[in-house]
Amino acid sequence: MEPPSDVPDGTCTIWYVTAGIRGKQALLDAAIDYVAANGIRDRSLREIAAGLGSSHRMLIYHFGSKEGLLVEIVRTMERRQRAVLDELSRQRHDSPTEVARVFWERVTDPALWPHERLFFEIYGRALHGDPAVRPVLDGIVETWIEPLAHALHQAGVDPAQARAHARLGLAVARGLLLDLLATGDRAAVDDAMGMYIAMYETTMPTDPAAST
Repeated sequence: MEPPSDVPDGTCTIWYVTAGIRGKQALLDAAIDYVAANGIRDRSLREIAAGLGSSHRMLIYHFGSKEGLLVEIVRTMERRQRAVLDELSRQRHDSPTEVARVFWERVTDPALWPHERLFFEIYGRALHGDPAVRPVLDGIVETWIEPLAHALHQAGVDPAQARAHARLGLAVARGLLLDLLATGDRAAVDDAMGMYIAMYETTMPTDPAAST
């Protein structure tokens, strides 16, 4: 890969770095689409690369290994879901339970199931101590607690309790999502989430400062 002829002298290094970043992101985006369409677990890095129209050497260059690619896919999907949550929270900042209902509908979309199966697979391998995917555990809870707690506080939840409630909500959502992937019983899982949200709605702790 060579820079175009119109790239000024002295800026080639910047061009290479920028092109490399763009190339990595393009491969990652393509890999995410590939997972949705084909799955990825039993495929070799060469097969994945061929499906992406790339080479296994290029994937190794950007991600280090197949496991490195899988970790990046999981992290990217998590970031995308947090971005969705952030947008919903800004649109409905005064109603965390309505945000929860809409967000649950989004994350249980069958189109996301291949990525969510990958999430739980990589999560499980990391918990079993697989060093190749261990980095996925970094921030796997905390990156959600902060935005969830902030959204709850914005809606009037006592900040002293917001983080604990955020952690509980995350655990419930992930548990029911695992249930859905294991059983396929969408109606039962939706009923359970609806019950949790309804219970939370009637007991949501409010910020004492908001009433003074």
